[in-house]
Amino acid sequence: MSGPQPVGADLHLDDIDPSSTPGLSGKREAVRMRRGHADELADLQERLYAAGKEGGKRSLLLVLQAMDTAGKGGILRHVVGEMDPQGVHLHAFKAPTVEERAHDFLWRIRAQLPEPGIIGVFDRSHYEDVLIARVHGLAAPEVIEQRYGRITAFEQEVVSSGTAIVKVMLHISRDEQKKRLARRLDRRDKQWKYNPQDVDERALWDDYMAAYERAIRRTTTPDAPWFVVPADHKWYARWAVQTIVLNALRGIDPKWPSVPYDVEAEKARLAAS
Repeated sequence: MSGPQPVGADLHLDDIDPSSTPGLSGKREAVRMRRGHADELADLQERLYAAGKEGGKRSLLLVLQAMDTAGKGGILRHVVGEMDPQGVHLHAFKAPTVEERAHDFLWRIRAQLPEPGIIGVFDRSHYEDVLIARVHGLAAPEVIEQRYGRITAFEQEVVSSGTAIVKVMLHISRDEQKKRLARRLDRRDKQWKYNPQDVDERALWDDYMAAYERAIRRTTTPDAPWFVVPADHKWYARWAVQTIVLNALRGIDPKWPSVPYDVEAEKARLAAS
């Protein structure tokens, strides 16, 4: 299973159709394939967790970025939620607190990096500091330009320490976002998720797309690649992210740790007990 491929520094978001489903024929195939790989995903995660408990250094970080309604919540429930929670560290980054603003923009990111054996998931991330910050003018252009290089250096440091990084942009269309926002307003059980500010942000759609494209171009590397996943179809996005995570774990190829006892002797002792 090859699955989605990372994008390069020549990315043009306009060339990626948010409603496309490359590699799949339809929803039934997506669901079948996700179910078919669930056991392998669970096995690889358990191996990673076990190795980390016994001194292994490897971990995995999944970074999720998207416009509102693009389906990050569904990814967390239907992909991340299928993993053993004891081996997952999820952190949703909100607007910086007073304490966080007193530090370098990467300070709060470092504090949430996954420990050995853990799959870390960032719901938004340090990329907010080159996305929202650029669109809303929260930092000078020259500062944002410097941040791209600092992010790349930071991610290389993280990778060198043993953490594999995969970064995903869920690429939703403006029209599909409008439909999803309308459904939130129509459903009493979804109205709490609606934020009137989302409509204001829609007016800046082109600015956000330009900011995403620039950030991805500047920070996609072989060691910390970006994947742009078409997200108009939730079933496709969930399959794609599961595949990206699975391929990353296959790349790590975690092994069961050795045990500090004689297995056969313990079998004999147990049988005699």
